[in-house]
Amino acid sequence: MLYSAHEPFRRKTESHVTYIWQRHDWPNFVWDNEIVDSNAHAFALEASRLVGEVQHLRDAVKTGVQIDFIVSEAVKTSQIEGESYDREDVRSSIRNQLGLNDPPAAVRDPRANGVAALMISVRDHFAAPLTEERLCAWQELIILEGIGRDKIEVGKWRTDENPMQVVSGAFGKETVHYEAPPSRRVPGEMKRFVEWFNGSRNLKGAVRAGVAHLYFECIHPFDDGNGRVGRAISETALSQELGHPALLSLSATIQGKVQDYYDALERAGRGDMDITEWLAWFTGLVLDSQRQAREHFAYVIAKARFWDVHGDKFNGRQAKVLARMLRDGRDGFKGGMSAGKYMKITGCSKATATRDLARLQKMGAFRRLETGGRSTRYDVLLAGV
Repeated sequence: MLYSAHEPFRRKTESHVTYIWQRHDWPNFVWDNEIVDSNAHAFALEASRLVGEVQHLRDAVKTGVQIDFIVSEAVKTSQIEGESYDREDVRSSIRNQLGLNDPPAAVRDPRANGVAALMISVRDHFAAPLTEERLCAWQELIILEGIGRDKIEVGKWRTDENPMQVVSGAFGKETVHYEAPPSRRVPGEMKRFVEWFNGSRNLKGAVRAGVAHLYFECIHPFDDGNGRVGRAISETALSQELGHPALLSLSATIQGKVQDYYDALERAGRGDMDITEWLAWFTGLVLDSQRQAREHFAYVIAKARFWDVHGDKFNGRQAKVLARMLRDGRDGFKGGMSAGKYMKITGCSKATATRDLARLQKMGAFRRLETGGRSTRYDVLLAGV
């Protein structure tokens, strides 16, 4: 059965249409609830289980888990758009803005402050109605002083009369994947979008997040920053259903399937008002993201237990290396620890590095990796992960 986001569904063939917003029934999206609801329901259950598990943590560990998700979302949502931020700069900025660093830590890349502020704003204001002003403020946070700022509209809807196009390919051989509505239509489109979003809280969170993301990206209201703001809107929809900030990094999951993400958006943007295919894909993505969040939570618990068991047995060099290896999560430290890497991190000699590594293996903190390479490598041995 098709569900309509606006008015009763009317199907009409329109051979001249290239993009979804050109259709006569835009933006009356419809979809098959029977296909998309199972993922949305499973997401809500997974999210509730995770919250229950997190509540039993010590406050310091609980705060660390929440910051891990904020950092991951900030870094990955930027990577999707081709921007790379240092994870520790982002973490320091988030902790500074939350008042957790006294004195505030140094942040080398000022852009990290903007994306950190966006993530904090999304979580601070998730329960409030969405406004045009907040969307513009979010876009301004991520378009800081620097390359190209003076050439685009910042903190306001786009006004350039030239077509807003999503393109790829070399100059002169570009492929146009999508063209957004002309700028003169943007104010009216965004007024209607915000009204729809605030009036759609009866929808399941994952479904609403998917409709909102597609709807916003089809309008493409800003000169730059549409992807990051659009994903922030999706996170807001998820958090509003749950009644608390969502504990997941949607962008981390998208970044791992980034070409599929762009392909799905392009198909939907060129399709008709039946967005079942898009929502089936997007709600599955949301569910995957929540399951990955529970895996990360299991890693955090294992890491806390590791320090409880071994923490007072390490010398200063070993503690420094272990903290570095465990900092970025279960997939963050690639290739294992070798004597060469150990020497670079600690500044010690090769003999000392080799001796320290052997002792870490003997005490059960390290396991030897079967890499097939010439140098011996180790990974941290965490129970249960």
